[in-house]
Amino acid sequence: MAGNSFGQVFRITTFGESHGAAIGAVIDGCPAGLAIDETFIQSEMDRRRPGQSAITTQRKESDRVRILSGIYEGKTLGTPITLLIPNEDSRPGDYDQLQDAYRPSHADYTWIQKYGIRDHRGGGRSSARETAARVAAGAIAKLLLRQSGIEIQAYVSAVGTLTLRKTYESLDLSLTETNIVRCPDPDTAQQMIDLIQEVRTQGDTLGGTVSCVIRRCPAGLGEPVFDKLHADLGKAMLSINAVKGFEYGSGFAGTRLRGSEHNDVFTKDDGGQITTKTNHSGGIQGGISNGMDIYFNVAFKPVATIMQDQETVNSAGEKVVLNAKGRHDPCVAPRAVPIVEAMAAIVLADHLLRARMGQL
Repeated sequence: MAGNSFGQVFRITTFGESHGAAIGAVIDGCPAGLAIDETFIQSEMDRRRPGQSAITTQRKESDRVRILSGIYEGKTLGTPITLLIPNEDSRPGDYDQLQDAYRPSHADYTWIQKYGIRDHRGGGRSSARETAARVAAGAIAKLLLRQSGIEIQAYVSAVGTLTLRKTYESLDLSLTETNIVRCPDPDTAQQMIDLIQEVRTQGDTLGGTVSCVIRRCPAGLGEPVFDKLHADLGKAMLSINAVKGFEYGSGFAGTRLRGSEHNDVFTKDDGGQITTKTNHSGGIQGGISNGMDIYFNVAFKPVATIMQDQETVNSAGEKVVLNAKGRHDPCVAPRAVPIVEAMAAIVLADHLLRARMGQL
């Protein structure tokens, strides 16, 4: 199977299945001498782990990360870093009815068409369980970015029809982790929580939007042709389970402006630094960072597994009715926040090292 690796210099490869013995990641290209804070890595895992609140899946996983290689006496060796996350609460029996049936809007049918065999236990490798490995690798990428003062923060800006009508500049993003839906506006957060709980009791699910801002990214990261910084960010986000859309800067709303309104005029700040009066470009011009904030939105579809009867077909093409079992999120957006941050960190770490030619 191809497509398990991401990045060029800072490169991750993930492995494992949802209900197998473990999942994990191998990081190659991380420079030697980086101090590793295992407490920080675990705190990132805790933000993504299942069973953390009443509005997430009730699968119980501690997601304790075991570092098997690449780190000695608290610092990276410059060799491949292997991160292992055991699966502790797998219940493959919950998926017995799916052995021959195709779940609507899941990867079951396409997987069997491509490979001729599939792991029906929670979708195997197509499960969002795989993203735990990305968060572990992303935590190390964040530690690398800290050295350059780069900060990445994501939050939930929409759940279903509820949308936070405020820009990230007007929000106190320190409030993001103060509620279970990870929305930095307390009033909107409570409305989102109420809506998720209501929909969950109906056996249904909701989609949502995660917004992300990257601050203090230096100018000059990214390549001008195929490896544009926003193109790599887009690929990273679209590789996350359930993602249906990505926009950065002014995004689709920018199409309603004229060029005279949309252009970011250059100026100098009080410190003599070249900057722009506006930031419709989202911190990236010509595929290369310009030193302004990078900001983007990621759209997540409603979780495909719903607790309602659904018509489908089995591998013989016969009509069957599915009544899903297992443990699933009614809305993936709250737990997707650290995943979005992790993938953004991996992209930035890769481009930072490419710009530095691998030197810390």
